[in-house]
Amino acid sequence: MKLLATGVNHTTAELGLRERLTFPEAQIPAALADLRRQPGVREAALLSTCNRTEIYCLIDADTAAGTGPDLAQWLARWHGLEAARLREALYLHQDDKALRHMMRVAGGLDSLVLGEPQILGQMRDAYARAHESGALEASLARTFQQVFSVAKRIRTDTGIGAHPVSVAYAAVSFARHIFADLRQSRALLIGAGDMIELVARHLRDQGVADITIANRTLNRADVLAREVNGRAITLEEIPVVLERTDIVISCTAAPVPVLGKGMVERALKKRRHRPIFMVDIAVPRDIEPEVGALQDIYLYTVDDLHEAIEENVRQRQDAAAEAERIIDQALSRYAREQRELTAVDTLRRYREQVAALGDEELQKALSQLEAGGDPADVLRRFQHALLNKVMHQPSVQLRRFAAENRTESLSIARELLLRDE
Repeated sequence: MKLLATGVNHTTAELGLRERLTFPEAQIPAALADLRRQPGVREAALLSTCNRTEIYCLIDADTAAGTGPDLAQWLARWHGLEAARLREALYLHQDDKALRHMMRVAGGLDSLVLGEPQILGQMRDAYARAHESGALEASLARTFQQVFSVAKRIRTDTGIGAHPVSVAYAAVSFARHIFADLRQSRALLIGAGDMIELVARHLRDQGVADITIANRTLNRADVLAREVNGRAITLEEIPVVLERTDIVISCTAAPVPVLGKGMVERALKKRRHRPIFMVDIAVPRDIEPEVGALQDIYLYTVDDLHEAIEENVRQRQDAAAEAERIIDQALSRYAREQRELTAVDTLRRYREQVAALGDEELQKALSQLEAGGDPADVLRRFQHALLNKVMHQPSVQLRRFAAENRTESLSIARELLLRDE
């Protein structure tokens, strides 16, 4: 089978296209089932984050060009897009290149923030959802385990995770540029997922004492709020809290914006136009783009975080180079293991042949013992007969190699048959 990895990320597709290509978690089982119905697809998994949408799948090795799955067409059809527009942003990797890509993604080497740790958890989630949906079987599961093993080594054996750098960290860094003293600021965080959890911790570490967590599910927001000594509210309470908020950072899975232009305009009037700093990390966006045009609003999206992130990337370049070497080593081991697998069938058939010869002679020996034969003589005859039968075919081939002056074959035969003296 062939391994394929295809998709778009923050380097190949602008935010608007990435928004269109996201898979809500509830849709993933149906999408995986549909994906497996495509020509030649045997196993599949989907990764959908704010910065990338990727498909990993195994297809039949004998699938001819043009008869295999058209994954670009499938993605376009699923999301109601024109395939031509999608193909311009789509990348496709096969076999070793696909495995390398998966390892780089899981290790954080292909992320907006070099070395960010969240992607490994997101990839594990993609693996788990594919497994639960029945779209993942033994072969692709083993591939994922190899990927996770390499990613774990990257995180433990290099300094790529030594600095707390992430999209969340970059968002807080932006806030420090707007407000001289974050300790005097009030923050409203919308959502209660992993990203907002990181943002909350960074804000707490920066001394922000007034943190409000708004979420559709109040209980989940309350758990996070207690951790950072903040308070939890529902999404319906946002308009009131927004009036006294200096920093808004949002990352939910809502299909439509949570903050609209009208709501923000009303809050600004109540604030007498004191500025509000906003970062929209979500894909699809939580904050209507028109909000950014309002006076006294500083609105940034994930695509605006590049500048802050670049400084942190430089600190991780040496670690990233070491991570690439780890991946090179893992791929070399993988290639060697794949080559070794080509011998498995030959070894199995040889074992079966020798076992059949042994069974045949064993039955003869047992019959001789039952007939009253001397056990020592029976065992000697068993040994002699079995040795002759096992040696017959190699003997014939070796004589033929010698007669045909096939010295290389004879050398290989010596390596296979004789003990290292």
